[in-house]
Parts: sequence; C-alpha cells; structure tokens
Amino acid sequence: CRHVVMTDDVAEVLDLERSRLRSLVERNMVVAEQIHAADYELITPSGHTRTKATYLADVAAKRLEYLTFEPTSSIAVRASADLIVLRYVARIRLSVGVADEVELRAWHTDHYEKRDGKWAVVWSQATEIRA
Repeated sequence: CRHVVMTDDVAEVLDLERSRLRSLVERNMVVAEQIHAADYELITPSGHTRTKATYLADVAAKRLEYLTFEPTSSIAVRASADLIVLRYVARIRLSVGVADEVELRAWHTDHYEKRDGKWAVVWSQATEIRA
C-alpha cells in the first residue's frame, strides 16, 4: 500500500468521513446533506444503485436505520489535488424496513471530490465480506 502524506485535505476528508458515518447513525440529515454531493451514488452490498435523494430519504424515514457504521481497519487513502479515495473495512449493524437487525462486515470505498473549494463524497461502494 502506497504511503500518503497527511495533508490538510486528507485530514479534512478523514474527518468528513467520520462525520458522515456518525450523521447516518444519528440521522443528522443536515450534516448528511452537506457531505453528500448532489450527484452522489451508493452501490450497496447487494449491488443496487442508490441516489443521494433515495438513500438519505430512506435514512431519514428509518426505512434504512444504521445502528452502527464504523471502520474496523485503518483507512487506506489515495489522494490527488481534487480527488481523495478512502478504503476500509466497516462493521455495519442496521435495520431495513421491518426486517430484523442485520450485522455485516464490508469493504467500503468512498470517493471525495473537491468542488468549489469544498470536499464532498460523490461515490460510495460497499462489498460484503462473507468469509
């Protein structure tokens, strides 16, 4: 793994990612709205694509309720001037609709872009670890 220098931008994005995960668990939609870009897309562990609007609406309405969403590994970073990619293993405990709680481990990759001087997450992909 390539070593990335801890620049102010990398530190800021790592803080944003921690805030993003916390906002999803706490359903703090004001913070979640600010961190997710308007054209944000999530690829779920089951392979479905979710837009920012549908994803955050489900979180706000508790149709998708994160009980725990936290990195369990160090966060690997790839960085350039306007793009920072984070990759880590996450422990996710959630409730979907009226279903029982589900707990899973997943590789999580997030792409942050700097737009008009502000960092925002534009893509996320989660891949469930079944081994």
